[in-house]
Amino acid sequence: MMIPVKVRSESSIPIEIPPNTVMLRGIGWDSNIYLVRDKREALIVDTGTGVNWHVYAEIWEGNGYLKGVKRVVIFNTHEHFDHVGGNRAFRDWLEGLGIKVLFAAHEITAKTLERGDDYVILGYAYGRPFEPQPVEMKLNEGARIKIGSLELRLIHTPGHTAGSACLYLEDGETKIMFTGDTVFNGTVGRVDLPTGDGWELRESLERLFEFDVDFGLPGHGKPITEWKRNLEKVLGLV
Repeated sequence: MMIPVKVRSESSIPIEIPPNTVMLRGIGWDSNIYLVRDKREALIVDTGTGVNWHVYAEIWEGNGYLKGVKRVVIFNTHEHFDHVGGNRAFRDWLEGLGIKVLFAAHEITAKTLERGDDYVILGYAYGRPFEPQPVEMKLNEGARIKIGSLELRLIHTPGHTAGSACLYLEDGETKIMFTGDTVFNGTVGRVDLPTGDGWELRESLERLFEFDVDFGLPGHGKPITEWKRNLEKVLGLV
């Protein structure tokens, strides 16, 4: 077991996206990590590699983001280790606080995680093992995740991996798309890793173009603030 090392980085400064979302920029190889809170429930989108999980946990606790939370859903946007490697550490920590935790993912990703299929997960590329884990919420296209009074809709967006999925949150005037590694600010996820497919990625991007989005929140890098213009740009890359 690796001993946590104190990390100080501007990446660890929380970015609040009113009214419900907090973004933490990934440290090192970690994906970005997002927290959505409503009433006594919260959603965590992706968990990084697990190397720096304690940094994110300290930020959430220190700022009171989890105060009073009784139930957390951890959603993985896809199967890669830099997005799922922190799952077990977050679950153990949250359950130690008396919070009920459920894992959620598109059913293809869920089955990969339950098998611990490192051909797809790629833990070996980070020098860290991935232990198979149960996924309580195996979701398909159009499924909804309820967090307090909020509902997030799953959109299956294969291309980066077969199980890649986005979550769409439409909350009053603020419309957010959690995109994982399907689309970034100015570029797209690579398709040359196991289960990647360029044609499927293009189809997924064309589907995403149909949505009205104020903030696209990707798995790495900066938020997408000009949704349709960004998609027009990146569609020229695939």
